[in-house]
Amino acid sequence: MREHQLQPPKGARKARMRIGRGNAAGGGTTGGRGTKGQNSRSGRSTIRGFEGGQLRMIKGLPMKRGFTNKFKAYYALVMLESLEQFNTGERVSLELLQERGILRDKGMPVKILGDGELTKAVTVVAHKFTQSARQKIEAAGGTVEEI
Repeated sequence: MREHQLQPPKGARKARMRIGRGNAAGGGTTGGRGTKGQNSRSGRSTIRGFEGGQLRMIKGLPMKRGFTNKFKAYYALVMLESLEQFNTGERVSLELLQERGILRDKGMPVKILGDGELTKAVTVVAHKFTQSARQKIEAAGGTVEEI
């Protein structure tokens, strides 16, 4: 047996259906498109999201439209009350917050929010601070360092 003599066994390959070549060919009359209607016609079919002339579902869901800004900065938020566990005079860095389990995602920039009270004078290092958080840290005798 030679390479040019190789062929698949009988019944392994099926000839493609030749649609619209008469009833004798097996795909005549409607050509597998059913009878009548928009989808049986030749030419362009309906657009994505078309619902037969009814108001499209996406039009009734205004909150699903619009876009997401890929340049928006998302921050890992830290409440001021969670800084109460640190000792007086301690420098609260991102690594220390990560170590204590306050920060979960180390890839995100950190923002300190002014929720709660702070009684200890600590140096807090973060990317951003809310105005109230900055005031409360400084009122407790601590300092703020922005990265």
